Amino acid sequence: MDDWDVPGYTAVRELGAGAFGRVVLATRNADGRRVAVKCLTDAGHREEFAEEARLLEAVRSRHVVRLVEYIDHAGDVGSPAIVMELLSGRTLKEVLAARGALRPEAALMLFRAILRGLSDAHRAGVVHRDCKPSNVLIGERGSVTLVDFGVAGRVGEEAASIGTPAYMPPEQWQGMPASPAGDLYAATAVLFECLTGHRPYEGRYLMHLAAQHLHAPVPDEEVPEPLRHLIRWGLAKLPEDRPRDAADFLAETESAARRAYGRFWERKGRAAFADAPVRGRLRTRFFLNGHWALAA
Repeated sequence: MDDWDVPGYTAVRELGAGAFGRVVLATRNADGRRVAVKCLTDAGHREEFAEEARLLEAVRSRHVVRLVEYIDHAGDVGSPAIVMELLSGRTLKEVLAARGALRPEAALMLFRAILRGLSDAHRAGVVHRDCKPSNVLIGERGSVTLVDFGVAGRVGEEAASIGTPAYMPPEQWQGMPASPAGDLYAATAVLFECLTGHRPYEGRYLMHLAAQHLHAPVPDEEVPEPLRHLIRWGLAKLPEDRPRDAADFLAETESAARRAYGRFWERKGRAAFADAPVRGRLRTRFFLNGHWALAA
């Protein structure tokens, strides 16, 4: 690549490109480690790009994609780059498309990992703001990792009404400050989809979907009865009516899982994945400007 200008790394091949940048598979010259390098090519988004790197750096969690380093050139020479760990796996969106609804134990196992990742992010003062199945990566050995902090923000920070409409909490539609409660709402919408095979609200038009998130009753009838209180709690319209934090939600989720499915519920969840593997080879994936780039 003639235009490669990331010091300390050697480009292997481009994985994907978008309106504001590209993702490149590269090796670190010092030790040969393979990484994903997200390069910005539109200087007008330099500050947002740097903020994404700062937010990633602040979070330390085995359930959140890790920042290796952020590289920026002095002045306006060269493009900045976010160097991230290389992840392999399938998105939860792909898993749901292949299988439909998951067994409750498997859904709860994934939800617990998502809550752990969010808890670690919130502890660092970071709100993801775009928790959805396509941003949850499931590794070959069942690891669960939250990716794409492109629209993340700091707790209490004024934020625009951007995100993914099907999972956005009421306050995000209204442009209210970023808060952990919003992430818990989105994560609960993901749990609902895992349990039922479809999203909690499916309005055909944007305004209809907004009205459902803002005013429609929580559709918990399709969810197994022992888990309905989790759905009602997490999808409450008012942030103050949701769990106090991800740790509280996590504790109640584990308690509900044990009550409903026994002390070995997690083992049953893992068995559900083992018994019904998604066919096809794992691929390395990276998010860039709203699109997934694939590495064979």
